[in-house]
Amino acid sequence: MTNDQIILFSLFGAVFGLLLWGRWRYDLVAFAALMAGVVLGVVETKHAFDGFGHPATLVVALVLVVSAGLVRSGAVLLITRTLIDASRSLGSHIAIMGGVGGVLSAFMNNVAALALLMPVDIQTARKAGRPPAMSLMPLSFATILGGMATLIGTPPNIIIAAIRDESLGAPFKMFDFAPVGALTAVIGLVFVALIGWRLIPQREDALKAVEDLGAYIAELTVPEDNKLIGQRLGELDEEAEKADVAILGLIRNGKRLYGVAHNVILRASDALVLEATPEALDEFRSALNLAFSEEEREERLKAAGEGLDMIEVVVTAEARIAGMTAQSIGLHWRQRTIVLGISRQGQRITSHLRQTKVRPGDILLLLVPKGAGPDVTEWLGCLPLAERGLAVTENTKTWAAIGLFAAAVAAASFGLLYLPIALGLVVVAYVLMRVVPLNELYDQIEWPVVVLLGSMIPLGAALEESGGTQLIAGGLIGLTEGWAPWAILTVLMVVTMTLSDVLNNTATAIVAAPIGIQMAQTLGVSPDPFLMAVAVAASCAFLTPIGHKNNTLILGPGGYHFGDYWRMGLPLEILVVAVSVPLILIFWPM
Repeated sequence: MTNDQIILFSLFGAVFGLLLWGRWRYDLVAFAALMAGVVLGVVETKHAFDGFGHPATLVVALVLVVSAGLVRSGAVLLITRTLIDASRSLGSHIAIMGGVGGVLSAFMNNVAALALLMPVDIQTARKAGRPPAMSLMPLSFATILGGMATLIGTPPNIIIAAIRDESLGAPFKMFDFAPVGALTAVIGLVFVALIGWRLIPQREDALKAVEDLGAYIAELTVPEDNKLIGQRLGELDEEAEKADVAILGLIRNGKRLYGVAHNVILRASDALVLEATPEALDEFRSALNLAFSEEEREERLKAAGEGLDMIEVVVTAEARIAGMTAQSIGLHWRQRTIVLGISRQGQRITSHLRQTKVRPGDILLLLVPKGAGPDVTEWLGCLPLAERGLAVTENTKTWAAIGLFAAAVAAASFGLLYLPIALGLVVVAYVLMRVVPLNELYDQIEWPVVVLLGSMIPLGAALEESGGTQLIAGGLIGLTEGWAPWAILTVLMVVTMTLSDVLNNTATAIVAAPIGIQMAQTLGVSPDPFLMAVAVAASCAFLTPIGHKNNTLILGPGGYHFGDYWRMGLPLEILVVAVSVPLILIFWPM
């Protein structure tokens, strides 16, 4: 190996190792590797930031904005508002929700599709009296599968189309992925709806966690002149039982009282630590004239608006509040919002709520000014879980938003407009129509993904120019020498799929696509089947909650454990390989 190859392989090894470790976010890791590549001389300075203007990066950013516009205009909710039917069997529910999720994720970001459907699924599960865990994982997998059907459905497809354009002179078109991706998705969805959900473990502790999804660790404060002052904490047990509230303890002067708290005489400004649903919490508060969280903050909140709303949100890994406390992020003075409760998969929280570090997967119960729920949720970067998040309002811009997007897809599909230009025109139109407010335009873009793409693309190009991809491809060719074409494609898919299960699928596609092209050139065959194999494999990360962001989003609301995913994910990945390899050889012959 040359010195450049050694340096680049070392950088990629460090990137993969750090991503697996998970201590630092993937965008920081990738950008640091890019800077190291420039300093070490393996990436030319003049090309260091080419990735940020790369068509793949632009399309990913534009798709996120367009997806937000479709949701905001009510276009997508026209489909989903009829889905809440608790009378359906679980298999039928999964088939319908999965089908809609797959179709939506083919034309919008699959994370956005899951974000829209997850509250619908949870509400349906609650009404049907079954744990959301039985349907959330199938829904997540369905939205991942659906993204494979079109160019804009998932970032790996966008990246692979751009790499084909650079290497072969023409990109894949909008629906070139459909013959393989859509058919594989349909068969995968059939498996998920008929068999897959039965493989989800039904441990007692996991089921209890999701049955108690609406229960929060919360705090209520004893106001001045309240009748409870002078009573013992234990004297509230009867009222707590009536409201279905569990009293866990007491916080006084910012310190949690343990052991003897049951016999403590209540004082003004004491905070009761409770476990309750939002409805029970409000009932208990009203019955005893308690205050939400801190009385002074609640009064300022009431004075600032026309009333108060309680909302529920799930914390994502990229949320502004993840890893921070409500106090350190300035939630009250920035957004006039109070954290009423935290639900953490049945775990008890022993610190003051405002001083508790919030984790990805936590469910937060927030008190916000009336009507401010969506804005607060977006500012936090969380996902709504409340019933009001499902409400559909009349909007005259709904069909205009649908028509503009459909026209852009058609123009790009028939080659009338370059895809980034078509999507860019839709974004401009959405802003002018105020479907996406101008002051929130850049909030819709997932900047960590943009930085990841912008950083990894120059590193991938450098690896290819140094002969590194040829070296890897040669090793795979040597391993599969004399094998049938289907066996070679299978090996490439298994290697790519394994990487995607533990790494970001975007990074996997950037590395694996050039290797696939090099393998095809070494064998003297068309590179298209190899690129399609990489596209399918990079998208199908079903074994872990870290392989795909959709799997991470359902971890907390579903009450899943890390090891739950492979039970349905492994047979699904095997099925995807078994189905897609013959389809690739039929529609994209070597």
